[in-house]
Amino acid sequence: MDKESKVMSSKEQRLVLFRLLNYAKPYIRPMFFAFFLLALATVGEVVGPILVKIFIDDHVTPRNFEMTPIIILAVTYLFIQIANTFIMYFQSVKFQTIALKIIQQMRIDVFSKVQALGMKYFDKTPNGGIVSRVTNDTEAIKDMFVSVLAVFIQSAFMFVGIFIAMFTLNVKLAAFCLLFLPILYFIIRLYRKISSKFYQDMRERLSGLNAKLNESLQGMGIIQVFRQEERMRREFGEINEGHYQAGMRNIKVDGLLLRPAVDLVYILAVIIVLGFFGITSMQTAVELGVLFAFVNYLNRFFEPVNNVMQQLSFFQQAIVSASRVFILLDETEIAPSQENHKDAKIIDGKIEFKNLSFSYDGKQDVLKNISFTAYPGETVALVGHTGSGKSSIINLLMRFYEYNRGDILMDGKSIKQYTMDELRKKMGLVLQDPFLFYGTIKDNIRLHNDEITDETIIEAAKFVQAHPFIEKLPDGYEQQVTERGSTFSSGQRQLIAFARTMAMNPKILILDEATANIDTETEELIQTALAKMRKGRTTIAIAHRLSTIQDANLILVLHKGEIVERGTHQELLAKKGLYYKMYLLQNGLRETIEDVVIHQ
Repeated sequence: MDKESKVMSSKEQRLVLFRLLNYAKPYIRPMFFAFFLLALATVGEVVGPILVKIFIDDHVTPRNFEMTPIIILAVTYLFIQIANTFIMYFQSVKFQTIALKIIQQMRIDVFSKVQALGMKYFDKTPNGGIVSRVTNDTEAIKDMFVSVLAVFIQSAFMFVGIFIAMFTLNVKLAAFCLLFLPILYFIIRLYRKISSKFYQDMRERLSGLNAKLNESLQGMGIIQVFRQEERMRREFGEINEGHYQAGMRNIKVDGLLLRPAVDLVYILAVIIVLGFFGITSMQTAVELGVLFAFVNYLNRFFEPVNNVMQQLSFFQQAIVSASRVFILLDETEIAPSQENHKDAKIIDGKIEFKNLSFSYDGKQDVLKNISFTAYPGETVALVGHTGSGKSSIINLLMRFYEYNRGDILMDGKSIKQYTMDELRKKMGLVLQDPFLFYGTIKDNIRLHNDEITDETIIEAAKFVQAHPFIEKLPDGYEQQVTERGSTFSSGQRQLIAFARTMAMNPKILILDEATANIDTETEELIQTALAKMRKGRTTIAIAHRLSTIQDANLILVLHKGEIVERGTHQELLAKKGLYYKMYLLQNGLRETIEDVVIHQ
């Protein structure tokens, strides 16, 4: 079993709990105030039966109905009950506030961690599982701070207060009641041991539900086109059934070891107390007030036990959820780090790959001894069949993945020496499938960069031929963009992505088949814009259509992670190697047939 699905030991649960409580450190003072309110409420709970005992033994039994002391007792009892109501309200609000602030901070930490993780982590982790940790798991942790912690502390106060009162009433019987504590401890320990495994299983299955739901929503178009609805329903149903079965196992354990088991112990305790007073009454008179108070305290003693047992299920869920959150927070697969030489600046944009080799899994190289130079103002095109390593070169250049063999130089310095901020400012990336955020077109071009003015946005849109279609929209640049820009065509999304890149005015331009999703008419406009964009910029372009990179200064032909050919378009055609074959395939076999006829 992997580190996320193994059953947690008691020691691991304690470590998770202590780490969880560290989040409460900034709120020590308000928590102590909340605990103080709990203590006051507990005192009120303990004093109430004593006042009733005094009323029975001093007034009802001897028929002493002197009004003044009775009124004082009644007013005192009523005041305590009313005061307890307000105290419990304020302590509940206090705990809720603290819990919400803690969960707010935890969610910020988790979200920030996700933003800092490397692409390698997302390659192996379903998005739904990550969403589950940020939402469902942190919500379960909130329940612990809201109710579990308060109940545990209140119960501790109640235990102490009740036992003090019981020892005051009858030392021998109170000492005898202490014998029930080991039995209750055994029940609690047994429940934690069994339920931990089931809650772990249930949380993992809930994560699987979120992952499957996320996958189906993102691929809804493909699911409907290929009539996969029944299969998706079946797979979701299987995961849902597993979650149901895990939940039923939890319910069965809760039903056996929570209130029923504690109630059984409570009944035994009541039988012993009543038996003790019954035997005692044969020898000496028994005060009814003492009997009432003792039975009342016994009930009040077991009620907190029941409350604690009921909260144990939330506690176990919180511990399991916290362990999953902490596994994410402790994830070491972070984005590549930089040496951060703050004085290192990208001036010219010269790029040099030196003997670079790279593997995603540490076993099989996807890039082997890659070496080439892209000079300022020049365009280097990467071509090759699927899986040849083109995107891997871009991923390393953009610092999405870490490399250890060879180096990538920029203006003569390793790209590791530049700050990430410097790299991102000077490098512009346009992907084959552009991503648009929810908001307006203006927001998607600016990306909340205050340095980019409205005039710059419009100029960038005009530069890439996006202005005409944006201007025709009902709200122009204020037009709302739905999730992933689904209301725009592929070509329009690509044009907005081009405008976004040009608004940054990068020194280095990286194009990942940027014209693949654009129609022929739009592509002609884009090619004109690209020619202007490349002027004065170092451009690295991945191309599947060879017609789009015929004017490149250098074309690298990749095959199985190696550069097998390099040169200009005409030079590579003259070699009649792999590039030549790819060119003929894309332009049909007529040229080959004509060559054969002419030579015959």
